[in-house]
This record gives sequence, C-alpha cells and structure tokens, in this order.
Amino acid sequence: MGLFEIIKTANHNLFRNKVRTFLTILAIFVGSFTIVLNVAINAGVNSFIDEQTASLGGEDYIMIMAEGSVSTLSTMMGAGNSEPQEYDPNQTMTAFTNEQLEKLKNIDGIDGDTIYAVKQAPVEYITSDKTDKKYTISVGAMPPGDFSIASTAGGLPDNDSDEAQIMLEPGYAEALGFGSDENAIGKTVTLTVLDNVTKQPTSFKAKVVGVQAKGVVAVNGSVISRKLEDDMVEAIYATMLKTQSRDQLFKPYAVQARFDTDKYTEQEIKDHLQENGFYGVTVSDMMGTIRTFFDVIMIVFTIFGGIALLAASIGIVNTLLMSVEERTREIGLDKALGMSSGKIFLEFAVEAIALGFWGSALGVAVAMIIGNIVNVAVHAPGGFLEAFPTFNLFEFTPSNVVPIILVVMFIALLAGTAPAWKAAHKNPIDALRYE
Repeated sequence: MGLFEIIKTANHNLFRNKVRTFLTILAIFVGSFTIVLNVAINAGVNSFIDEQTASLGGEDYIMIMAEGSVSTLSTMMGAGNSEPQEYDPNQTMTAFTNEQLEKLKNIDGIDGDTIYAVKQAPVEYITSDKTDKKYTISVGAMPPGDFSIASTAGGLPDNDSDEAQIMLEPGYAEALGFGSDENAIGKTVTLTVLDNVTKQPTSFKAKVVGVQAKGVVAVNGSVISRKLEDDMVEAIYATMLKTQSRDQLFKPYAVQARFDTDKYTEQEIKDHLQENGFYGVTVSDMMGTIRTFFDVIMIVFTIFGGIALLAASIGIVNTLLMSVEERTREIGLDKALGMSSGKIFLEFAVEAIALGFWGSALGVAVAMIIGNIVNVAVHAPGGFLEAFPTFNLFEFTPSNVVPIILVVMFIALLAGTAPAWKAAHKNPIDALRYE
C-alpha cells in the first residue's frame, strides 16, 4: 500500500463515525482559529509599526536635540497624530546653534556622515483659497537615506521637480477645505512666514502632491522637497535675507543621525549624548513601548489558543483509541494478510495528522474570512481604524498561516502516537477473536 493509498484510506476511516470526527475537528478548529487570529493581529500591528519605523529611519536612527530644547520634541512627536491647530502668533521654536552642531560631529558613536540637521522654514501658518482659517504647520525636507512615509493619497514631493511641492500632514486636507485627501492632490496651498525684524509677511504657493497617513508617531511634519528648500529660498525670502542670514531663517531644531549599534546600545548612546549636553530619542523610545504592549497582549491570547489545542489533543487521543477498539478485528485481519506493524502504525498516525490538517485548515479559512471582513469594517467611515488607513488589524501571509497548520498537524501526530502504537502491536490472533 503506497503513501497516497494510506492517506486515502486514513481519511475514509476517519469519517466512518462522522459525528465523533466532526466534534474532534471542531475542537481543533477552535484552537487553530484563536491562534491564527492572534498571529494575524500581531503581524498587522508589527507591520504597521515597521512601516512607522521605516519613516523614522530604521533601528539605528536617533534624533538629537539640545537639552534645553527638549520641550520642542513633544511638538515634533505629536506631528501627524493631532488635529491641525489654528494659528497662534505667540508660538516659538528653539533652534540649535552652529557650535552645538559642530560638537555633535565629534561625539563617539555618532556617524558624522549621516548627520542631518532638520531645518525648517519658520512658517507661521498655512491656508488655502477654500477657507479663511489659518493653521500652524511644521515643514521640512526629508533627510538623506531610505525613508518612506505612508500616504492616503499621492506621495512624497519630487526632489527633481521645478515646482514647489508639499506633502501635507494628516487632517490638513479637510481643515484647508479640500474635503478629502484625494481631492487635495494637485491643489494649491499658501505658506506664510514673518520677517523676524520687520514682521512683514511673505507668502508662497505650493502644490499638494501627497497626504500622509495617520501614524503612531511622525517627526518631519509636512514634507517639502529639498530642491524647494534649497533652490527657492533665495527668491521667496529675498527681502528677509537683506537683514538676516540664510542660517538664521532656517535654523535646525533637531538633528537626525545614525549611531554605531555594534559599539553602543540605545541606552548607552543616549547616556553618552547626555554627558555632552544633548538629548537623544531612538526608534525604540518612539515605537518600542507600543510594540511591547501589543506583544504582551498577543502572548496572553495565544496561551488561550494553546489551551484549546491541548484540549483538542485529548480529543484526538480519545477519537483514535475508540477507532482502534472498533477496528480490532479489522487490524487482526490486516496482520493475518501480511500487513506489517509499521504500516498499521502509519495508517493510524496519518489519521491523526488528517484530523489536525482538517481542523487547522478550517480554522485558518474561517479566520481569514472573518479577519478580512473586519479589516474592511474597521476602515469604513466611523470605524475605529478609519484614521489609520495603512493599519490592517489582521494581516494574513503564508509565513504566518502555513506554520500554524504544520504545527497543529505535528501536535495531532504526537497525540495519535499512543493509539497508533496500540493498534500496531495488537496480537493478530487475539484481534481476530475480538468481539
């Protein structure tokens, strides 16, 4: 009897007693369903956090501020997460000095070649021809490197474009009167700055090319291209440059850099920076607590799924032991006709594996159907994830589904070992006499 024939026979034998087999598969289904959903939630959360981490620069990224400017950090960290605030002329920002920037380049562990001073034009407010309201806004170019920002519409500004472009923060499209993120693409907004000396306003237009998706944390504000920052400043602020230097107009309030992860841990590099009068914030500071919170919750729910699988394993043992007793004479006949103990063991082991397969496959299928329905529902208008369009609550991939099926099949095999061994070692003469 070949392997295919053994598998076919095993599945046929399972459904001799349909009710008992169904109840056993149902028990396996419950455990598999629970674990699949937990793994899918964990994958969705971690995927979203990884997306946010990528927008921050990666695991070796660190944001640095002067200790006296730490209060500004809370404003930066809130970017992208709070609703647009109406313009307040009393708001101020604290910037780095040139001496502090030079000092950073010589700090051990900080890669001087990756230091990027996040310079922001002192934009007082943003508005559009769709509204009379003015809103405060933080703007800056993306630093060098492999950065990405999730969007609900459009994308990042084109650094090679000759036109002024901007990627708005979440909420600004609606606040500026465009109605939706999609409708804002291609529209024009007006950014206004004030001369620090004369207090005269200077305004310029920028084309909206993208709208950021709401995230857990954002640090760049609305994004403009470096070409706009570097090439258009002279024309836009010609009057202001008569009384102030370009460095005065575009002062960095934070520095983004890479640190040597082989030499320093995150805590060590932060301590080292503090000794030199700076304050560092790593990706773990921004995302680690959130990731840990979800991981703990997922572990707890996975334990419940494991308990359900344990109960299902007991059901597998019971099902197969009863099957062995019911088929005692059949086993004796098979042995009398020359079937080896190994093949009898294999037949019952395959039955156990089949129970695990059907239960886990059903659990995965139902979990995927429900998970995808929930994903659509929570992103619909009024859904609790409406504000986070790139955050899928459940994320199903072959890498997090297939291993679960295989693990459940292995657990089923272990549970079926004892009944299979009992069947394989029955004395054929006694088995034939069994009533």
